[in-house]
Amino acid sequence: MELLGSPPTATYARPKTSHFLPAISTMASSYRGTQLALTFNPTAHQWRRNNYLRAGSAIPSIRQGRDGDLDLVRSNTMYHPSNRVMLSTRYTPDDWHKSNQSNYRESESSRNSAERLRKDTLRLMQDREQLTRRTQEYTSKNIGERLNDIVFWRSELSHEIDNMVTEIAALAEVKRRQERALSETEGPLQVSQECLYHRERRMSIDLVHDNVEKNLIREVEIIKSCQERMRRHLNRAIAQLASNRAAQHELERDLSDKVSAQRIDDRCHHLRNTSDGISYYRGVDRLDPSLSLPESWSKYTDDNILQSQSQRAASHKLRDEIEVLLSTTSNDMWTQFNSANVAFTNRISEIADTKNSLHTHLAKTLQEIFQTEMLIDSLKKAVRDKENPLKVAQTRLEERTRRPNVELCRDNPHHRLVGEVREIEDTIHKLRDRLMEAESTLHTLVKTKVTLEHDLSVKANSLFLDQDKCMGMRKTFPSTPRLVGYT
Repeated sequence: MELLGSPPTATYARPKTSHFLPAISTMASSYRGTQLALTFNPTAHQWRRNNYLRAGSAIPSIRQGRDGDLDLVRSNTMYHPSNRVMLSTRYTPDDWHKSNQSNYRESESSRNSAERLRKDTLRLMQDREQLTRRTQEYTSKNIGERLNDIVFWRSELSHEIDNMVTEIAALAEVKRRQERALSETEGPLQVSQECLYHRERRMSIDLVHDNVEKNLIREVEIIKSCQERMRRHLNRAIAQLASNRAAQHELERDLSDKVSAQRIDDRCHHLRNTSDGISYYRGVDRLDPSLSLPESWSKYTDDNILQSQSQRAASHKLRDEIEVLLSTTSNDMWTQFNSANVAFTNRISEIADTKNSLHTHLAKTLQEIFQTEMLIDSLKKAVRDKENPLKVAQTRLEERTRRPNVELCRDNPHHRLVGEVREIEDTIHKLRDRLMEAESTLHTLVKTKVTLEHDLSVKANSLFLDQDKCMGMRKTFPSTPRLVGYT
């Protein structure tokens, strides 16, 4: 027997056995649960002690006979103050069984987890081995397909480079022809500019942008346009040559990159697990030095080829345009020269008829000045007529502000008076704006009258300039063979 306690009146003992309770480490869940219950329920000791006290109080009267003395001794021992605390901390049989069941479940769960882990690991190893082999085969296949793509684009680039070299030579020849033709357009331009210079000596109203001036300006514009088109086509030819060479450079650089990439991918395609030169490169899979995707890679080369084709098409089109320009320049200049001569003839006859028209317009202008002055007087009177209604409305508003206390109400009369004031002010504002417009119109009419009176005295000067100066000089306009560059 293992001695548990020795109070002064009795000794309490229990059988000594090694399987009374499992070790604390093997029943951690039961142990923790018991301790938590004791910790967070301080009244548990008192409840168990009270039960023992109530049960013990009936022992002497119920149990008699052979075990009477022993029960009395046990009762005295159990209810001793020092042993009651010990009894309240014991585990119950239910705790014991729960601890055993928990250990059984933990053991089964651990074994099942270990078995599942073993089977899953074996299956994972087999799957990963097959996956690695399939992935390497698929990667090698992809590299081979990539090599085929590179070979295809290499051939396309080489063919396009040959075509571009031919086009560059053809465009350079047309450019030299264009430079020679440009120098043949200076003479006609000089004649047109001289005519415009003499017509600038017209006085006052005769400095009008009439049909003659339009045709002369048009003539200068056509000649300059021809020169500009020639220069523009010449600049375009220069720029096109630069673009062609840039496209050729891009094709050659792309071709060089394709050659290098083909060499590298071919070496990678022949690498095997037993090849020499393979090694670890830690972290290389986390780096992304790529500058393109498969779509952008093929699109880059395709764009280069399309760009080169586009440049070749533009170069061919430019050569055709230059050929057409050389043949149409002289026709455009000669056609406009004839149109300007017709305009001069019409203008000379028109100036003579203009004097009579000026007298008529002068009379009409004087009449309009009189009517505008009457309108200005009417507008001023209308503005004055609106002053008293505005004073009445504003006075009413001011008087109503003196209403006492709550009588100072924003009622309908107040809103109507505010609207009336704003309406009258808006009317006055509009009338004044219209008055300003009328005064401005009157000023313009007076200015026009002075201009018309002055214009009658300058028509003779205009007739002299157009008929004698300009038409006499235009007889020296160069012939068609000279305009096309033949001398």
